[in-house]
Amino acid sequence: METQDPISTQNQEHAQAPDNANVNTPDATPENDAPKLSAAELLLQRLQARKEESFTQIIDEVQKEASSPAPSDEPQPIDNQPAAENKPAEEQGGEVAIDGENTPAESQEDEEATESVEDLDAINYAELSKEGLLEALEKIVNRDDVHKCKSYVDYIKTLFYKQINAEVEQQREKFIENGYEPKDFRATPDPLENKFKALFDQYRDKRNKYNEQLEQEKLNNLKLKQEIVSKIENLINTQDNINQTFDEFKNLQKQWREIGIVPQADAKQLWESYNYQVERFYDIVKINRELRDLDLKKNTEQKIKLCERAEELLLEPKVVKAFNELQKLHEQWREIGPVFAAQKEEIWERFKKATYTINKKHQDYYANLKKEQENNFRAKTILCEKAEEIVAKDYHSRSEWDAQNKEILSLQQFWKMIGFAPKKHNNAVYERFRSACDKFFEKKREYFTQNKEEEENNLQLKEDLCVQAEGLKDSTDWKKTTDILKRLQMKWKTIGPVPRKHSEEIWQRFRAACNTFFDNKKKHFDSIDKEQEENLKLKEQLIAEVENFQSADSDEKNIAALKEMQKRWSEIGLVPISKKDALYDRFRKAIDMQFAKINIDEAKRNEIKMKHLIEAAQSNPQALDKLRNERDRLKGRLDTLRQQIALSENNLGFFAKSKNADAMIESFRQKMEKQKEEANTLQTLITNIGRAINEAATAKGDKKN
Repeated sequence: METQDPISTQNQEHAQAPDNANVNTPDATPENDAPKLSAAELLLQRLQARKEESFTQIIDEVQKEASSPAPSDEPQPIDNQPAAENKPAEEQGGEVAIDGENTPAESQEDEEATESVEDLDAINYAELSKEGLLEALEKIVNRDDVHKCKSYVDYIKTLFYKQINAEVEQQREKFIENGYEPKDFRATPDPLENKFKALFDQYRDKRNKYNEQLEQEKLNNLKLKQEIVSKIENLINTQDNINQTFDEFKNLQKQWREIGIVPQADAKQLWESYNYQVERFYDIVKINRELRDLDLKKNTEQKIKLCERAEELLLEPKVVKAFNELQKLHEQWREIGPVFAAQKEEIWERFKKATYTINKKHQDYYANLKKEQENNFRAKTILCEKAEEIVAKDYHSRSEWDAQNKEILSLQQFWKMIGFAPKKHNNAVYERFRSACDKFFEKKREYFTQNKEEEENNLQLKEDLCVQAEGLKDSTDWKKTTDILKRLQMKWKTIGPVPRKHSEEIWQRFRAACNTFFDNKKKHFDSIDKEQEENLKLKEQLIAEVENFQSADSDEKNIAALKEMQKRWSEIGLVPISKKDALYDRFRKAIDMQFAKINIDEAKRNEIKMKHLIEAAQSNPQALDKLRNERDRLKGRLDTLRQQIALSENNLGFFAKSKNADAMIESFRQKMEKQKEEANTLQTLITNIGRAINEAATAKGDKKN
């Protein structure tokens, strides 16, 4: 039985790439042992290895090193058109499939589609108005081959809505300029948009109808081919004249070849069924030996010629051309019947080997092309980012604009050296780059138009700031003057450039006035900081002295010594504010601890504590607030105690009427006595604290108590 058809290529839509597909090097082949890196690859390689170096320097080096500039994918002036030949690798050619229906006619149809829309390439859609784009879409919708124009329709749609969106944005800006809230904005509908949508719906309907017809045609072809398989199967059981049977068989094979493509999902199974029945016919039907041998000999010779032609294609330098020729050989192979059994495997392996090699070259070719286009896209994205970075900055002098103008021109020159990006990104990345360049030159034009008058005005404004700064440079009102000078500095930054001949002079004048004040301020606060550091050391030493205080035999001497330490604390000046509270807490805890060791009654101790708090409050506003908070806390506690005492007295009256309640009554009385003592103590503390607050507030002139 004849072996299956050798590894075949499965043609899909857009499966074939034209021989002149745009790549950076013509007729690129996998046989090149050491191809030179493209401009895009060189750029990506250098940027990865030398991240910290000047972008411009790297661009210059790559331009010199690139052997020869590749054809630009956008001619100058750049015309952004959907290029039919610029197909991504996945559309230009893909991996070959094992088995499956080989239909070169479908590839031919694709090539014809490319030729039939050449008239659309001549239109520069980017320059058309909305009305022009609408007219162009209408012409496409009325074409018979509208199903072949998808890329053009998509491109027209993108340009049309780009103009619509730009007009909406203008309406929005005008709306806001008139004082309205942005959230209230509603765009005015464009009547052309409804016409465009209607035309686009017509296009989509026609395309869908075409696809439906194509699918129906494939189903009809499937049915016809299935009938042929059944007829061949019936021939096997026919006992008619063998010559007549053989003629019918040949006629069925001819009909099979004339029927078009079938649904892809059924192609493999259909081919296997057909091939199986053909081989059964040759094996089962008793054909005249001489006629059979003659037919097998003819088939063998034809397949050997196909092997020879396939082997010749191995030497074809144009990979795509070799691949396309191979498709035709596969079609011929399938049309040829079985060969002598003794030579079947040998011929099959010979043809399969050549097929595999050509297919592998084809896969490698488009894999490399896809990788190269991805590199081109990455490189072009970097150029876009660099151009956008240049546009985003503000330049305030002629020299700055000239320097950046040189960089933009360098980027444009380098852009021309880089080949196509993948089709799905090519137009978008070009629009992005062109938009950035247009914005730069527009900003530059506006700058030089307004520059002269504005620079003179800016000079006058900056001279006024200099006069104000010079009037404040000797001020000692540090905070107020600092705020004023900072506002002047911020205002200076908002003023644009001045004429170049005055630029350095006016800046040095303003800077000198500001520096004079801030230098004087720094010297002043440096001396204060030094004094506060000294005070910090003195207070830390005093805390250590309190913590290590050795009590004397007399309580009066101990109290006098501790009061002296408190007095010394108050006499020491300010310390750094970040350490002020923590330092005071340490001192207060140390003093309290030493007073606690002295054997004096509670009233005396509270009196000393109150005096301590009063002294602290006189020098520390936060301590005065703490006194007020403490008084409020004690008042709350006193109110609670009084409520508890009233409740206890009420309950005591109930217990007095009960029998055998003496023990419980005594317990309540003892509890009430303790509560009353605590309440009296709290009242004394509240009174003392209130007096302390009043004294401290009087000393400070603070009316709050």
